[in-house]
Amino acid sequence: MALESMQDLFINELKDVYNAENQLLKALPRMAKAADAPPLRAAFEKHLRETEGQVQRLEQIFERLNEKPTGKRCAGMEGLVAEGKEIIEEKGQEAVLDAALIAAAQRVEHYEIAAYGCLITYAGLLGDRNAEKLLKQTLAEEEATDKALTALGQSGINQAAVAAGQDKED
Repeated sequence: MALESMQDLFINELKDVYNAENQLLKALPRMAKAADAPPLRAAFEKHLRETEGQVQRLEQIFERLNEKPTGKRCAGMEGLVAEGKEIIEEKGQEAVLDAALIAAAQRVEHYEIAAYGCLITYAGLLGDRNAEKLLKQTLAEEEATDKALTALGQSGINQAAVAAGQDKED
């Protein structure tokens, strides 16, 4: 797709984030299964449900634009998902692996926050208030997930990882 207009860029970026979200639909169940701490597992399961809704909102936008949501592979998310898979395949202390999963998940969230922020700007510039509203809803969910992951790390998972490492050194 040639990027000749802001509308072209908007559609191109929508396709990119649509593919990214679909990659996450496959990765989140694996991350939930790999998480040892029940609150972390629950956070991944909650985000999976939210991601399903985010995909539906993107499909609504595509439908209103008379565009197909396919045709673009999100290389950025592909790399982030691959990093998460590496963590899942690692051996080690469960608490340390949970801390690593939080870090991987937050990298994903930050990527999504950046993508949705740009899309909201584009929708606003194009006067597409419906898309702007739907995208803002998704951005709010992504930001809330990022905050929840931070809270999980601060509430004990990262401290447990420190303790696990100290136990091994003793």
